[in-house]
Amino acid sequence: MKLVAAVYQVTASFPKSELYGLVAQARRAAVSIPSNIAEGAGRNSTREYVQFLGIATGSLSELETQLELGMMLKYVPDNVDILRHTHRVGRLLTALRASLKNKADREESLA
Repeated sequence: MKLVAAVYQVTASFPKSELYGLVAQARRAAVSIPSNIAEGAGRNSTREYVQFLGIATGSLSELETQLELGMMLKYVPDNVDILRHTHRVGRLLTALRASLKNKADREESLA
């Protein structure tokens, strides 16, 4: 959620011409990350949760690409290190996904 807030703050300074382009896409990808985590947590099985974490990871990759493009176009100020936030979220998602995948594997072996 903190990453989403940071993306909204960073993209607020993008040019108005990007409002329906890069800004909208970056914000949509950012919101998709915690949304998919929440949806997965509310599903019926650990395996489904792992699947939604994969979708969240894909959205994170999209967001990183959009932010890198914003940096290349000089829309993101040099003193803003938002990619550090994306990398941290990526590490957290990877660890959670691995842990839940192991849990799902154990559950299936007991069934």
